Order: sequence, then C-alpha cells, then structure tokens
Amino acid sequence: MIDWLRQWVGLSDEFGGVVYDTASVGVMHALAVAREEAAPSTRKLGLIRRPPDGLPRYRIYSSDQAHSSAEKAAIALGLGEENVVRVPSDSRFQMDVKSLGRAIARDRQQDFQPMAVVATVGTTSTASVDPIPEIATICRDEKMWLHIDGAYGGGFTIVPEYELLSKGWELADSIVINPHKTVFVPLDFSVLYVRGLDRLRRVFTLVPEYLRGDTVEAEKNYMDYGIQLGRRFRALKAWVIWRSLGRQGIIGRLREQIRLANLFAEWVKQDPRFEISAPVSMGVVCFRFVAGIGDAGPGSTTPATTNDTLDKINSNIVERINTSGRVYLTQTKLRGQTVMRIGLGNVLTTEEHLRKGWEMIRQTALELHREN
Repeated sequence: MIDWLRQWVGLSDEFGGVVYDTASVGVMHALAVAREEAAPSTRKLGLIRRPPDGLPRYRIYSSDQAHSSAEKAAIALGLGEENVVRVPSDSRFQMDVKSLGRAIARDRQQDFQPMAVVATVGTTSTASVDPIPEIATICRDEKMWLHIDGAYGGGFTIVPEYELLSKGWELADSIVINPHKTVFVPLDFSVLYVRGLDRLRRVFTLVPEYLRGDTVEAEKNYMDYGIQLGRRFRALKAWVIWRSLGRQGIIGRLREQIRLANLFAEWVKQDPRFEISAPVSMGVVCFRFVAGIGDAGPGSTTPATTNDTLDKINSNIVERINTSGRVYLTQTKLRGQTVMRIGLGNVLTTEEHLRKGWEMIRQTALELHREN
C-alpha cells in the first residue's frame, strides 16, 4: 500500500514509507531524524550537557497557517515549543519565503541553529500550498531538513490536473500524506515517506548490528522505524478501499469534490451579502457573511454593522447550522476575522446536498442579521 501511494503521487523509489496513525506522529518521527542529523548521537547522549561546548538551541520553521503538530513534536523531542518559529504568510496564506530567509538569518545571528522547515501542502484553515521549490532551495543552502506536511493536500496530487502540487517534493527529506483525509481510507491511516528510509531506522532501532540482515534485508520489521512496537493491520483497509475504487475511481471522486467546491464558491460570489475569504483550494472554501459593512450611507440613521458584530454573526451561523444536524460547517480566523469554512470530502455528498446547505446558510444569515 505504501508503494502504491508512492507511485500515485509521483515519488521516486528513493523514498521509503511507514504507516502511522496520524500526521502528527509522522512529523514527530521525521523531526527526530532531523534532530539526530543536526546533533549526532542525540539518541544516545540526549541534548543536554554535551561536552565540550554543549549544543545550541535548534529552530524549526513553519508558516503562521501551518498545523500545530510542529509544536507538539518540539515538545516531545525536547526541542521546546518556543523554538518553533511561525513565519508570516502572504496574501494567499502561503509561507512568505523572504520572511523565512530573514528569520533564519536573524536566528543565526543570535546563535540559534536552524534545523528544519515544515512546509505545508493544504493548510488546515484554507488548504493553501506553500512554495515548496523556493523553500527547498533555502533548506539546501542552509543545510536544513525539509519536511512536507501533505496530510490534506498530498492525496490530490493523484489527480493529473493537480500534479503541480508535488513540484519540489523530490528535494524533500520527508513527506507525510494522510489517505484518511483525501484518499478515502477510514481513520486512522497516515504515511510518512523519508528519502532514504534507513535514516529513520538508524534513529529508532534497538536491534544489534549483527542481526541487521534479519530485520532489513530479509524482512522489514516496522518496530525499528518508530516508537511503536505492536501495530494494527492498517494496510488491510487501504487495500480494500483502493482495490474497490481503483485509481481512476479515486481520481473521479477527487475531481467531483473539486468541482463542488468551485461551484459553491461561485454561489457565494453571486450573493453580495457574502464574500470569499481565501483562494479556493482543492475541496476547501472559506467564506464570510459581510452584509452590513458600509451599509450606512450619507444621511442614514442606521450605523453600519461592525466587524465585531459580523464575527459574532458568522460564528452564530455555524453554531445554528450545526445544531440543526442537517449540514456541518467549521469556522476559523483569517487575518483576525471569523470566517466560515466548508470542506468537501464525503463520497456521498452530491450537488443537491450542497445546494440545500447553501440555502440554509443564506436563510440563517438573514435571520441572524435581522436579530442583530
């Protein structure tokens, strides 16, 4: 299953993979290897009181839109939550490469040691995609580990029209993809790919070297590739789903999610009471109810609706819609504003479902606007 997915997303066989439960666990293992390569013998000696000069504080960089898994990994690995540097994103919610370069230079001047960059293909809020090739160039020049968090967006690279999402992946040290997000495998099923999988094994194996042939050349024992010893048979459910749908069936369903997301965005654009809050990406649409902003014209005795009020209305729309049990929305903060968010992913969702959901959103927004 690891090899099927590797081929589908266009990775070379230089990348080997391990199945974990979630991407958060995958990034922790990837950064453990990055830590070992930045500070050799850490698995044996630890990070503190290392003679003769000790070790610097290591830095990890991710965008301000990236998932919090980097902080979780830094806590677990003894690197420290504060050593995850959040790099500003641009107007498209992508990591700003110039800001990344400045952050690295500033840290070097202060005797921090840049260790790794976590770039994202499909951020949590907007499904934005960081500029991987440019980030990879910086990582190469700075001798840093490049991890790509493709937990959400990685699966979409199976679709021929979205192959560009994987541009620069061949330059990465590690990549994580969650088939339980976009390749229709039930939770939990996440794959970490490492360029040169033995780099991962060297950090976690406790098998004596004289038995190495039994655990690598003869039969790979996955207890040597992570913290976990006992493992569930996660690959079985992937095999059942992927054999049932077939590669073309998977591509067809992903294309339909993309079509529905763009259709929904068009409906939002046609209603002046709403606006799109971020570029539509893959199956994610972020939008906001804005009726009332600037509606108090010259001579009007009715004040324009404030942003704080609109934030409350948008949040209440989500709460009221979800309470109905008929539609499910999420909300997030973008540039300090509360916005609504839909994520297409269920294979049973049809255009008719989406249309009914949109009508509920419009009606609920109108009611709440009148109440406020």
